[in-house]
Amino acid sequence: MDQTHAITEAEREARGRIARHIQELHRLHLALAEESRALKRFTTEGQAAVEIALATELLEQYLGASGGFLENMRGRFEARLALLRRGEPSFGGRPEQAPEHGGFWLGFSRLCAVLRRAARHADG
Repeated sequence: MDQTHAITEAEREARGRIARHIQELHRLHLALAEESRALKRFTTEGQAAVEIALATELLEQYLGASGGFLENMRGRFEARLALLRRGEPSFGGRPEQAPEHGGFWLGFSRLCAVLRRAARHADG
């Protein structure tokens, strides 16, 4: 993060909410992993076809939900790129504004790179 950027209370709260959602997502991933490990009982009981069907359904549903989410978020932020770009701090050749200007473009470039990655995952 740019050293000249002071974190506001609203930004701190937003980061906290997002972190809690990511933690919950991680807990759900662990629960799904545990469910997937439990499926092997079907194979050990002579019902490999049941494990295959359930594993396929789990992965298809997860990929569908994840891909849908990524596509939605990608579309949302790509639609806002022009507006976000207009938030560029003016540089005007004044050296004291150079760090803020450079930090903005670094952040903007990072968002664009993440959106490209999201597109590849969604298309995957």
